[in-house]
Amino acid sequence: MGAASGRGALVAALLGAALGSVGAEPSLHTLAEVLFCQPDKPSLGLAVAFDEEQLFSFDFPNSRWLPHLPDGPAWPAGIEEPRELQKDASLCHELLDLLTRIATGPLPMPEAKGIPVANVFLQQPLELGRPNTLVCMVTNIFPPAISISWERDGVTVTEGITHITYTPSEDLGFTRFSYLALTPHSGDIYACVVTCERDNTSVVTYWVPQDPIPSDVVATAVCGAVTVLGILLALLGLGLLLSARRRGMWGQRGQWGQRGHRTPYSLVSPIRMIPRRGNSGSGVIKALRLQHGVLVCPHSGKGGT
Repeated sequence: MGAASGRGALVAALLGAALGSVGAEPSLHTLAEVLFCQPDKPSLGLAVAFDEEQLFSFDFPNSRWLPHLPDGPAWPAGIEEPRELQKDASLCHELLDLLTRIATGPLPMPEAKGIPVANVFLQQPLELGRPNTLVCMVTNIFPPAISISWERDGVTVTEGITHITYTPSEDLGFTRFSYLALTPHSGDIYACVVTCERDNTSVVTYWVPQDPIPSDVVATAVCGAVTVLGILLALLGLGLLLSARRRGMWGQRGQWGQRGHRTPYSLVSPIRMIPRRGNSGSGVIKALRLQHGVLVCPHSGKGGT
């Protein structure tokens, strides 16, 4: 019962810290504490994870809690002491023996297995010639009995390697990380080799450093492209402006002809003859109808007394 009460206190403390700042609609979080036992190595394992991120693991050979991060906080004192966990481990082995007899009895049950999937990536952005850390993340592990090794150019690497214990996931599988300290150089070929101990099968994932483009070159290229784009847009705008002005001038000329706005005193009709009568006789006046009235020309014809 002590272990159960300890778990309750730990759950309350972790959930309180994680959800203390959440508003009226809190997001869902998962706190998992998984104990496993198996005939393979490691025979016992215990890990505490929050949202599939490992917080602590228990080292059964040395009977102590270990934080996931080297500089992480220590396990709270008085919660799940090693002697209490030993009782849980004994119960796990008893259940394993019972289930094994049932699974291998007259009606054998198929064994559940997962095919590991390895992804390799750098912990920091790539800079050739500068120290970095290569990460191998292995997922879909079941049972939790794999070994991870590193190779460089086909040669096994033995230094600068850090392995993390198994982390439980929501699909009832496990995830494991392995870290390799390295200084990448052009032409290097690294490989993360994942071996399933029970089947003696391996999954290999390779990583090759690609020559990164220097940041100053990228910045210069971006600035140049933006400058060229700005010039092209300016020329396009100028061309559209000139085209619009030219169209406006032609349209204005067309409106003069359509609405009758002609040049003053321009001829619009042929000469017509206007008869004139008076004391001096009869004659004819030549007139031209213009925009602003009638222009009377000198008369011609027979004169009289």
